[in-house]
Amino acid sequence: MAEAKSLALNDQVFRTAFGGELAEVREKLQTCIQCGSCSASCPAVGLMDVTPRHLWQLIRWGLEDEAVATKAFWVCTQCYACTVRCPRGIITSENMRLLRKWQSSAGLEMPESVTKLRDTVTTSYNISGDDNARRLIWSENLDQAPASLQPRTGADYVLFTGCVSSFYPMTYSIPQAFVQILEKAGISYTTMGGEEWCCGYPLYGVGMESEMVDIARHNVSRFLESGAKKLVTTCPSCYYTWAHIYHEVVPESRGIQVLHATELLAELVHQGKLAFKEQPPAVVTYHDPCDLGRKSGVYDAPRAIINSIPGLKLVEMANARESALCCGGGGDVEMVNAQAVEELAAQRMAQVRDTGAKLLISSCQQCKRTLFRSARNTKTRVRVLDITELVLDALA
Repeated sequence: MAEAKSLALNDQVFRTAFGGELAEVREKLQTCIQCGSCSASCPAVGLMDVTPRHLWQLIRWGLEDEAVATKAFWVCTQCYACTVRCPRGIITSENMRLLRKWQSSAGLEMPESVTKLRDTVTTSYNISGDDNARRLIWSENLDQAPASLQPRTGADYVLFTGCVSSFYPMTYSIPQAFVQILEKAGISYTTMGGEEWCCGYPLYGVGMESEMVDIARHNVSRFLESGAKKLVTTCPSCYYTWAHIYHEVVPESRGIQVLHATELLAELVHQGKLAFKEQPPAVVTYHDPCDLGRKSGVYDAPRAIINSIPGLKLVEMANARESALCCGGGGDVEMVNAQAVEELAAQRMAQVRDTGAKLLISSCQQCKRTLFRSARNTKTRVRVLDITELVLDALA
């Protein structure tokens, strides 16, 4: 391989850094029966130069350098479709992430956008490079910003907004809607303000989990200082990170109850704290975010919310729940291959059209951004909303 440096030239570094990890992956891959389920279920397989099944063969044969040289893993959205369908229980999406990690740690050339992401998050503490003290900028055009947004002690919940909703104007409406709902329901909450840092998941996704440890410790420390017991977020990636990854890297986080916004909203509906008015009859379809659905198992809460709103008829897409197609917006692929994201989103939008829905609902700010752009690009006549926006609009 003439590309950058051969992994073989860094063999000693590679084996020292990943000896145990690599052995564990290889041992698991020895159970692979080459059925091709991973390749068949991958929404991005047509954009890869080799299939996931081919990658696993290379690793089994000890040819990690050839596997890394393919760069196929940079098109993986880490949607876990391959993982949930593997009959041997191989966490194939994690293997894709490890290939990114091995490329970085072996000293091979990384995509420029990835190194920029690392530098941005570790210096600005968000993915956009904005002044992190402006984390609450999304609240400035509310008619009246709730006092609860200012950091304080003694609240029941800490609202963790996430980078996308904090700094990308297309998704400001998601935290705006959510805090208005919390106010109407009388929920005691607060935020970390400018002390909220990126959850670190974008770094984890590119194999740089060591760079996220200090970030995780900071966030957990600030949460514990608040005295709250529960953390709620509208972002499935932040949810997955706090509920799963933080438990591994920051043991102090294990006592924190982490909720996604849909779980809290479904609970409030069940308790009768949110009452909905009759809506004009409309067909609605729901898109399962990968980090919330396949990776976290939250399927019922958002559907319970939609079904509780009178006038709406929920029609599922051909692929729903565990089988849902990825919107294309995950796995940091947008940084490396924006065209791939467009193609994956177009696949999902075709299924949206087949439902005849006029409202496309999701519960992820990145899914909203990706699907909104796809609706425009494919000229699909559908309104794309986050579930928090749908709930606020429907409140009596």
